[in-house]
Amino acid sequence: MNIVVGVTGGIAAYKTVHLVRLLTKAGHEVTVVPTEDALRFVGTPTWEAISRHPVTTSVHEDVAKVRHVALGQNADLVIVAPATANSIAAMTAGLAGDLLGTTLLATMAPVLIAPAMHTEMWRHPATQANIATLQSRGVHLVGPAEGELAGGDSGPGRMAEPEEIFVRATALLSAGDLDGLRVAISAGGTREPIDPVRFLGNRSSGRQGVALAAEAAARGATVTLVAAHVDAAVLAAAQQPSVRVVPVGTARELSAAMKDAAADADVVIMAAAVADYRPVEAADHKLTKAEGGLGRIELVENEDVVAALATARAEGRAAAGQTIVAFAAETLTNAEERRERARGKRERKGVDLLAVNLADAEHGFERPDNEIEVIGGGGAVIATASGTKRQVARALWDAVLASR
Repeated sequence: MNIVVGVTGGIAAYKTVHLVRLLTKAGHEVTVVPTEDALRFVGTPTWEAISRHPVTTSVHEDVAKVRHVALGQNADLVIVAPATANSIAAMTAGLAGDLLGTTLLATMAPVLIAPAMHTEMWRHPATQANIATLQSRGVHLVGPAEGELAGGDSGPGRMAEPEEIFVRATALLSAGDLDGLRVAISAGGTREPIDPVRFLGNRSSGRQGVALAAEAAARGATVTLVAAHVDAAVLAAAQQPSVRVVPVGTARELSAAMKDAAADADVVIMAAAVADYRPVEAADHKLTKAEGGLGRIELVENEDVVAALATARAEGRAAAGQTIVAFAAETLTNAEERRERARGKRERKGVDLLAVNLADAEHGFERPDNEIEVIGGGGAVIATASGTKRQVARALWDAVLASR
C-alpha cells in the first residue's frame, strides 16, 4: 500500500520515525511529507533513510509529475503524526501553503491524524471545533493520550504511541468488514436521582463504549451510540457521520433508547454501566439533615436491560441473526473466578458473547487502558485483548465478526 506520512512541527515528531519504520517493515511504500517546522525536530536525512524515498517540503519539485497533487491521488492512506493545533486548524480551513497541505486536499484516501499538543491547546474551543469539523468530514482520529508532555506538564495531549497508530492505520487499510451492519452500543454510566442535587451512580467514563462505536464506524458500520453521562471530550472520538449519539440519563431512559436502537440492529453491545437499583421516589427538593437527610433511602431494582434485549430477540422482536454482546465488570482478582462468574452471567442473560474485565481502583473505570476476556458459546474464552480501549474495541469487533 502507498502511505503518505505527514509530519508537522512538534516535539513528538521523533516518535514518528518509529511509526515509519513499522510501516515500511510491514511492506508498505511510505512517503514522508514534513513541514518546514517539522524538519527543525527531525531532519531530511533521517526521513529519507527510514522511508527509502526522497523527502521535500516544496511544491516546486518534480513539477512535471505534478507531485503536489500526485502524492495525494496515489495514496491509499494519509497519516499526519504529530498533528499540531496549527496543522489541524490549517486542515480545517483547507489551506494549501505547502506540500502537505496540497497532498491533503488532493487525496480521496482515508486520513488519520494523531494530535499532539499541550492540554490547554487541545481543550481550547477552537481546537475542539476543528476536530469536530474534520471528523464530520470523515477524518479519523487516534489519541491524544494522557501523560507527560513537553516541559514537564501532564494531561491529555500526548501523541498516541507509534504502535497504536500503526494498528489503527492497518485497520483503516482493511476497513469495510463491517460495511452494511447496523450497530447499537451503550456507553457511560447511568445516574438515578435521589433529589435535585444527588444521585446513585458509578465511575464509568464511557471510553470503552465510545471506542467501540468509533471502531465500528471506521470499519463501515452505521452506529447508534446511547451515551449516559459521557463527557464531550470523550465523546469527540465518536463524532463521525455514521454515528448517531442518543444522550440519556437514567437506567430507564437508557433501556428505552436501547430497545428502540436494537429493534433493527445487527449487533448490540451493552458497554454502559447501568445502575442495578434506583430510589423508589426521588425528592423534588434537596433533602436536608433537619428533615432526616439521607438516613434511609428505599430502593427498587431496575430492569436488566441486556437480558430484556435478549428476550426481545428470542421472541422475534429484533433483526434476524442479531448478535448481542454484554460487558461484566468484576472485582474478583482471581482470573478463573472471574471467568466462572462471567460464564454464569452469559447464560442467565441469554447473550452471545460476554466481555469480562477487572474493575477496581486500579483497573477498568476511568482508565485509558483495559483488559478483557471474551466468553463465547459453551463458556469458552474465544478472545483476549489488552491495551488502549481502542485496541480492545478492535479485538472485540474481530471476535464479534468471527462469531457471526
